[in-house]
Amino acid sequence: MGYLLLGCAIASEVVATTAMKYSDGFSRLGPSLLTALGYLLSFALLAQTLKTVSIGTAYAIWSGVGTATIAVIGLMLFGEGLSATKVAGIVLIVGGVVVLNLGGAH
Repeated sequence: MGYLLLGCAIASEVVATTAMKYSDGFSRLGPSLLTALGYLLSFALLAQTLKTVSIGTAYAIWSGVGTATIAVIGLMLFGEGLSATKVAGIVLIVGGVVVLNLGGAH
């Protein structure tokens, strides 16, 4: 159940961060409200996740998967460039999350 909550926390954070881009510096009400609600939900779900998943593992997965997902969204929705450095960073993030999970995290 903890990892399901964590997945929902990540999805909420990704929605909030994407909405922040659309908020135009918090000058558009709808995306601004979605940003605030998304982050509130994300932190609430992350807090519930920490009841069953260790903090180091949960936070690494939450931040790492969120960061990698936002990087991909930046490429697909906002036309951000893709460099070898960006690809290497995403690979390292995903690799780090895998290593943490293989390391017997509870």
